[in-house]
Amino acid sequence: MDTEPSPAGAGRPDGPPVRLGALVPLTPPGWTDAGRHLLAGLDMAVDEVNAAGGVDGRPLELTVRDTAADPHRAEAVVDELAALGVSALAGEYHSVAARAAATRAEALGVPFLCSSAVLDALTGQPTESIARIAPAQSHGWRLYADFLLGAGHRRIAVATEPGAYWASGAGVLRDHLAPHGGTVVGLDARTLTPDAVCDALAGSGATALLLLVGSPEPAVSIVRSVRGDRRLSGILIGAPAGQPEFGSWAASLGCDGAAIPFLRYLPERLGPLGARVEKDLRERLGEAPSFVALEGYDTVTVLAHVLRSHGADRARVAAAWPGVSVEGTRGLIRFSRTPGIGVRQWTWAPVQVADRDPSDPGRFRVLHTG
Repeated sequence: MDTEPSPAGAGRPDGPPVRLGALVPLTPPGWTDAGRHLLAGLDMAVDEVNAAGGVDGRPLELTVRDTAADPHRAEAVVDELAALGVSALAGEYHSVAARAAATRAEALGVPFLCSSAVLDALTGQPTESIARIAPAQSHGWRLYADFLLGAGHRRIAVATEPGAYWASGAGVLRDHLAPHGGTVVGLDARTLTPDAVCDALAGSGATALLLLVGSPEPAVSIVRSVRGDRRLSGILIGAPAGQPEFGSWAASLGCDGAAIPFLRYLPERLGPLGARVEKDLRERLGEAPSFVALEGYDTVTVLAHVLRSHGADRARVAAAWPGVSVEGTRGLIRFSRTPGIGVRQWTWAPVQVADRDPSDPGRFRVLHTG
């Protein structure tokens, strides 16, 4: 595999570095847990590439910039990294920042391999220079809707904040549930306090409440209020955006944060490469790595393969996406054109609906796969 470490004594790469720009949310309002895991995966893969001799004897160098989930900041970061001469861009977790970065990267002719952002409309029109590791939101959220239907939920309340990602997710749910007799009731988390969300939910007839809101707040406060309201003891709380994946969720909520189904992009069982990478990332992070860390590792693995086979020229990197066939931590990564999606897409990373076990919030249960 391209990024497997070389045996002891192998020569270290020298010469001018091959630069990659990394876009990562490291400060609020970005989800900093996701940013930390994403960066750990990116960094680890770069270290392994260099331990294996680099890119044609040249070291791979990661230049990291914080987007803080801000689209304007993401655009400025792309401008800066392009001026520094990076061969490609990698990373980003938040869809709104990734969309801004992708648009700017396309305008500047810088290839961008997006690690984690899932918004279908990552670009306004089809592009040749942008590719994506993460599955599209419409794919994952339809599977989540299937999980809800299978569990007997037909009337779903969604606590929402404004934003393209949340609006897109709510639309996917409505469109997929409607043919099966399902309905979606919107609750505006901007204007309703957590207690007011509970009052609205109690009178809505909904059997599930989905958190289409930021983390930790207002998501944590809404969960606490719902869990503490006797009227809502039978309500399923769900978080398709994946907030419960990260350790800070369990640290903030304890058992209240368990039994909240969310989307994660993992197979039921990792293969040998995935298991090794997961083990090494656990040591780096000091905690169990999320799927986001694996997405970061896979991103650099793909880019290292492309750089070795096609060189560091930006146009040649962008032209290489259709021919990629690289073993990642969660399966064989290939990019294709997918209807309705403007970027080259891995179709698809494995998808799970999982939750934290109420008897042991540090353990995950797989509830549904796709």
